[in-house]
Amino acid sequence: MLVGAIYGLTAAAIWGGMYVVSDVVLQTIPPFTLLTIRLIMGALVLGPLVWRQSRTGKVRLPKQSEIVTLLGVGLLGFGVSVGAQFVGTDKSTAVNGSLVTSASPAFIVIFAVLILRERLTVQRIGAVILATIGVFVIIDLSKADFGSDTFAGDVALAVAAITWGLYSVLVRRVSANLDTLVVTLFAFLGGLLLTIPAAIIELPERPIGEINGNIILGILYLGVVSTAGAMWLWNRAFALVDASVASLFFFAQPLVGALLGVLVLHQEMTSNLWIGSILIAVGVLLSLNRPKLAQAAG
Repeated sequence: MLVGAIYGLTAAAIWGGMYVVSDVVLQTIPPFTLLTIRLIMGALVLGPLVWRQSRTGKVRLPKQSEIVTLLGVGLLGFGVSVGAQFVGTDKSTAVNGSLVTSASPAFIVIFAVLILRERLTVQRIGAVILATIGVFVIIDLSKADFGSDTFAGDVALAVAAITWGLYSVLVRRVSANLDTLVVTLFAFLGGLLLTIPAAIIELPERPIGEINGNIILGILYLGVVSTAGAMWLWNRAFALVDASVASLFFFAQPLVGALLGVLVLHQEMTSNLWIGSILIAVGVLLSLNRPKLAQAAG
């Protein structure tokens, strides 16, 4: 449980700090092109690891029927979900994006009950509610705008939240028989089935700008750290921990983003940030303490 929590929280923390880098790189490289580059780099990092461990017998390569399933899971997660998030962020606002995508843990819990038949307890529901309230406290709701101008973007963000919840649950299912490295690698390949055609369509209208040293460093960070590293950590967390518990780790994302705003951008450490951080932390701890309570009750 503790190891899974460390994996999940680390992944979400990396993604929370990813947006500063993404904002800079996206000014030069359009969204689906950047996503395609990230997935290719992630596959290039994990591919040799999978090949070497399969040669030594440490991991099993998937059968043909399993490959189709893995590619489908990746198409959903890295093609549809992350792609929809890019579209939504482009057509909506950052505040709207934070609010809508914060619903992902709730969808993870719902799909965990429907697909994995996980038991939905009052404690787990309370943990999600507490952490969600924490996100709302951190984000300035007065800046949210759900008018007609952002409607298309908001719908795309909602699609991203729902499909990421489904993807995360399906990862737990397929990880029951395959190593996380294998699952993550083939998920990247599945995502490329959508992102490559989207990038081809996108590039004539939004060509790549001037590439300099900072852009190259940003691409390396996004491809190696936030894609190959963080995606493996996230998938591993869902392989080790119940999906309804692992869903809470997602809330580290807005928390880290807000804290980086204080540390890097010298924004004010407001009371809302303190209160929201405490609520998110309590929600996560509440979910992690469940096994001990259950054992004591037994």
